[in-house]
Order: sequence, then structure tokens, then C-alpha cells
Amino acid sequence: MNPDATPAALQAQVSGSSFYAGMRVLPQAEREAMYAVYGFCRIVDDIADDQQGNPAGRAAALEEWRRDIDALYAGEDPGQASLVARAVERFRLDRADFHAVIDGMAMDVEQDIRWPDFATLDLYCDRVASAVGRLSVKIFGMPEGDGKLLAHHLGRALQFTNILRDIDEDAGIGRVYLAREHLEAAGVSLTTPEALANDPKVDAAARTLAVHAQAHFKEAQAILKRRPPGHLIAPRLMAAVYSPILDRMQTQGWAPPRRRIKVNKTALIFTALRLWLFR
Repeated sequence: MNPDATPAALQAQVSGSSFYAGMRVLPQAEREAMYAVYGFCRIVDDIADDQQGNPAGRAAALEEWRRDIDALYAGEDPGQASLVARAVERFRLDRADFHAVIDGMAMDVEQDIRWPDFATLDLYCDRVASAVGRLSVKIFGMPEGDGKLLAHHLGRALQFTNILRDIDEDAGIGRVYLAREHLEAAGVSLTTPEALANDPKVDAAARTLAVHAQAHFKEAQAILKRRPPGHLIAPRLMAAVYSPILDRMQTQGWAPPRRRIKVNKTALIFTALRLWLFR
């Protein structure tokens, strides 16, 4: 399959995402590059989450993407990776970060992730979130040092927040991303995802992960407050939207039954407008 890499098609792919408001205010070249990176991430994520496909077929599909990425960087026919070819050339994106994203998706395909130790969870978040951040900050034009730090902290903050928000949805497909150490310390029995999600003691484990998420948000905000060079509206928007979601979850707690807190799309648009006006 060769994904349509035209600007209009890429915009259509990303338009339903909460990231869209932050991307659309970027200059055209940066905006289209971000659409392409998002399109790549969306496709490989869909492969990893395809509950209808068998693991061998999903793993093969991810490996095909890896080969096409390698072909792109080798100057050969990039196949599917033509989706990101223009972004790679213009912004000198690192092949290792595309590989890292694929590696993260492969972790979901090899086996349904259930209560990984924290080191494995952190590695997973680096691959599926911070690696995307490393691609993004190069497009934003940030200096390498601040860019990589921001990708590290904001990527983990966002991914930890999503994990805490999606406990029930993940359990429904046989996955638990909460760390083993946190669950065991809370006295949660590691039996099945469904039983774990229904255990009131999961609240204590979730609160421990929330502390890590808050620490990463704090570090990310400190970098953004220094106002390093680059187009910072998109990362500022994500921090401004997702940090309050974490706060609301901490107030609500994670004892079942849980109410999933959603992004308010209207508030997101107004936040984007405010950040653009006062950048």
C-alpha cells in the first residue's frame, strides 16, 4: 500500500486529532511535514492495534514499513515511506526515530503488554511518544539540546496521561500499561486485565504513575518557558490541554467505575488561538 502523501490527503488524515489545532497554525512546510509524520504514526499504530489481524501478519506489516524507511534513506524506492520523504529531506529527520516508533508498535504486537516493569514501560513510552517528539522538534526548528529534552519530557508526560485515561479501553483489548512495581505496591493482584481494571486498589498504582507524569510536565513547561527558538505553539498547546486532564483525573481518582475525561475540542481551539495571539 502506498499512502496518499498529497497535502490535502494528509490534512484529512490528521483533522480528527486533538493535535490538529496545534499543527494547523504552523507555516506550510512545517505543517505538511507534521501531517506526514502524524500519518506515518497513525498507520503503524493502526497495524499494532488491529485486533482482527493475526500477530504474524501485523509484525510483517511493521517490518515492511521498516524496510521502506531504510530504502528511503538509502535513496531507493521508498514504497510506503514516500509518505514522509519530503519531510525527511527538508528537515533532516533521523531514521532512528522512525525505527523507534516501529519498535514501540512491535512491542504491542509481540504480545499484549500487561503490567510491564517500569523500565520497560519507560522504554515503550520513549518509542511511541518521545521518538515522535524528536521527529517533531526538528520540524519545529528547535535547537538540538532543548528539542531532545522537550521530546523526552513532554512525550512521556502525554503518554503517561493517555495510559491513565485509557485503563478501561486498554483492559478491553487485553492490555495493562500500568507498571508492575506500582501495582504490586498497591496490593493489586496481577490476574487478568479485566479483574485488575475492576480492583479499587488500582487507584493507588495510577496515582504513582500520575506523579511521574506531573514531573515530566513540569520539566517540559520549564523548557517551554525559556522560549527556545522554534515554532513552539504545538507543544505549548499539548501541554496546556493535557496537563489539566491529568489534574482532573487526579481529582476524580481511578477507582472503578471510571469516567473517561475527554479533550474539549472548543476549549482546545480557543487555547490554540490564545497561544497564537500571545506567542
